[in-house]
Amino acid sequence: MGLVMDKTFYKQAVAIAIPISIQSMITIGVNLMDNIMVGSLGETVLSGTSLANQYVSIFHICCMGIGMGTSVLTARFWGMRDMEALKKSVTLMLRFCIGLAMLFTIPAIFLSSMLMRMYTPDNTVIAQGILYYRWIWPCFLLQGLSLTCTIVLRSVGQVKLPLYSSIGAFFVNIFFNYIFIFGKFGMPRMEIQGAAIGTLIARLFEFGVICGYFFLKDTKISYRIRDLQKKCGDLFSEYINIGVPVFVSDALLALGSSAVAMIMGRIGKEFVSANSITFVTQQLSTVMIQGVCQAGCIVTGHTLGRGERKKAQEQAWTFLILGILIGAAAGVVILFINEAVIGCYNIKEETKEIARQLMSAISIIVIFQSTNSIMMKGVLRGGGDTKFLMVADILFLWVVSVPLGALAGLYWHLSAFWIYFFLKIDQVLKAFWCVFRLKSGKWMKGISGSMKSAINE
Repeated sequence: MGLVMDKTFYKQAVAIAIPISIQSMITIGVNLMDNIMVGSLGETVLSGTSLANQYVSIFHICCMGIGMGTSVLTARFWGMRDMEALKKSVTLMLRFCIGLAMLFTIPAIFLSSMLMRMYTPDNTVIAQGILYYRWIWPCFLLQGLSLTCTIVLRSVGQVKLPLYSSIGAFFVNIFFNYIFIFGKFGMPRMEIQGAAIGTLIARLFEFGVICGYFFLKDTKISYRIRDLQKKCGDLFSEYINIGVPVFVSDALLALGSSAVAMIMGRIGKEFVSANSITFVTQQLSTVMIQGVCQAGCIVTGHTLGRGERKKAQEQAWTFLILGILIGAAAGVVILFINEAVIGCYNIKEETKEIARQLMSAISIIVIFQSTNSIMMKGVLRGGGDTKFLMVADILFLWVVSVPLGALAGLYWHLSAFWIYFFLKIDQVLKAFWCVFRLKSGKWMKGISGSMKSAINE
């Protein structure tokens, strides 16, 4: 097992990971402030927002799948300097994204009650969720386009603009949340609907900055709206072969998370509220994982695009060690801040105790989560090993985690610590599995590109 000693590699990884991590921290900070503001209105409103956002989270993760699947190709084509193939990949990505946004928007408008009943039988919580959906539905298209375009920009090394956009969206969201949730500056007090309006305005801002730059100003990729009409038949099969397994894998992850939320919703709103608190804390303590994960995917794609397989293997082992270290640090952070975070919420002592147990479980799980995320969603995905990763996600999540979590929470009635541990046990199993996959070297797949077809057009 050889580790990378070249300082250039670390500089490249840090240059990508730090801005992405800061952007993730800002996004999570928005979620934390939303939770605190909404949480001050009581557990029913907090649960309604949390469960309504489960459906939004499915879409978010699916868009991440579309974007990350495309970034496997765009990073490789960028390394090959095949700009025509890169643009065609973006065209296919945007078409899929727009179609997916429409599929999610229609139920949010017309079937909001049914969506909420999937997660909880509590009518008071359902009523709050319906109010939230009344304003949030335009966010699907706005968020989908800005998120996927952000991932493509990152794949060619443009990480600063998305960071600046997130900083702006943070202040926009907090400002308008404050105004509309609590009825400040002459505005009506709208509570949960105010939270939705604040989020919508922030998404509009983000869309304007990211997509305005991507379609009108960017000169690195130089993609323009007219490129949506490109004929992409020559790249379609390769896009499906590499990109679709990533989408399917992330979609199944989203559905798995949704299934977990359904289990929690049936345990009780105290458990839902506690999980909402711990989820944001977990995200906040693992922002570096997100940055290093995407750095692993991009760096690996660029390296293999240049045909340097031995170097890619060395870089992969280095990312594995980084994953373990970052996960351990995140676990310590969670244990250190848990009481301070729980104390920010206006919740019952029973809910606080559940939150403490969840925090303890997360502090252990996060070590394995960091390792497998950086390897599976980063390095191995960047190597094009997307089909095998899809199978692994299906097996570990749906065959192990979801059944065990349901048994632990709904039938065995174990403590909150063990319910959460079983719900997330796939993270532990995948961490060990990815080491064996990395060692085999079979994760490095070839991608042909479309140089010849581009010349022939």
